[in-house]
Amino acid sequence: MPLTITTWNINSVRLRIDLVAKLLKAVRPDVLCLQETKCPNDAFPAKRLARLGYTHVATNGQKGYHGVAIVSRLPFEAKDARSFCDKQDCRHVSVTFGEQAGLKDPATLHNFYVPAGGDEPDPEINPKFAHKLAFLDEMRATAGLHPVNGTRAILVGDLNVAPLEHDVWSHKQMLKVVSHTPVECEKLVAAQTAGGWVDAMRAKVPESEKLYTWWSYRSADWQASDRGRRLDHVWVSPAIGDRVSSMTVARAARGWPRPSDHVPVTVKLEI
Repeated sequence: MPLTITTWNINSVRLRIDLVAKLLKAVRPDVLCLQETKCPNDAFPAKRLARLGYTHVATNGQKGYHGVAIVSRLPFEAKDARSFCDKQDCRHVSVTFGEQAGLKDPATLHNFYVPAGGDEPDPEINPKFAHKLAFLDEMRATAGLHPVNGTRAILVGDLNVAPLEHDVWSHKQMLKVVSHTPVECEKLVAAQTAGGWVDAMRAKVPESEKLYTWWSYRSADWQASDRGRRLDHVWVSPAIGDRVSSMTVARAARGWPRPSDHVPVTVKLEI
């Protein structure tokens, strides 16, 4: 069966709930994964989303900061949330779909919001950057993120690293900028490699082509300058690595009223 998943760093779900609704009405994914919800679980706008047909919700949120959520038209068979780096900062949630969702074999979906890392790419003087590097190391080392023996899994989210040369507008100028420094790129790729994950976005857009999902709020004319980065990712386990039938980056959403600086990414899987 086809399974359509959209991932989006919404940068406050309550502030931008109208944009979420607009997206869901236009795209109608089976599942929407949100990052940076900035919303405690008991204040998540579940009723608004239920009216749109998304009645199944898994949240891991807190007031004012971070937060992730998965909303779905399909039922979950299990939910989980993991803390990283011994911090309670709500950066991961996962669900498993199974027979109730129409799948013959179960599939687990992980939704991540990796720390941004601050502005200074030096862990000795910047605790936020040190946290980011430690978080990526823990992702690499986590056995639950190593889908083996035919395990069907998807990992999505704002991973806050643009690892490839053409994931940024200027590879040379970005090498000392947080999100594209060599150490970050190496650690994200190491996490991907440790799990055998397939980069679903680059499976559809060659590495030689520019591919962005984020444009800074600081840019006066983001569209004209086009100084973007690919910070949002979709990985799939080897068992379903050849099941990605389509991938779309909703670039137009960056121009919506009061937008997030990230745009939605949608993939369709034949699983």
